[in-house]
Amino acid sequence: MQTTRSKELAEEYLRLGGKRLAKIDDNIVKIRHWEDDTPEAEAFWQKYIEPLDDKRRVEVETHLPTINDR
Repeated sequence: MQTTRSKELAEEYLRLGGKRLAKIDDNIVKIRHWEDDTPEAEAFWQKYIEPLDDKRRVEVETHLPTINDR
């Protein structure tokens, strides 16, 4: 199975201890962030995910666990 760049970014963020969750409703994606990320995950998010344009960032966010997964 081929992995996309957006999935790779999401997986690395989670591997580093990222805690953000996706809320997907009517194809609108928002991020919920109740718990602090590890410093490594926060730095990764700020360096690699935050600078992405909206479309690419949403692609990454859809690979995060959702609030319904809790």
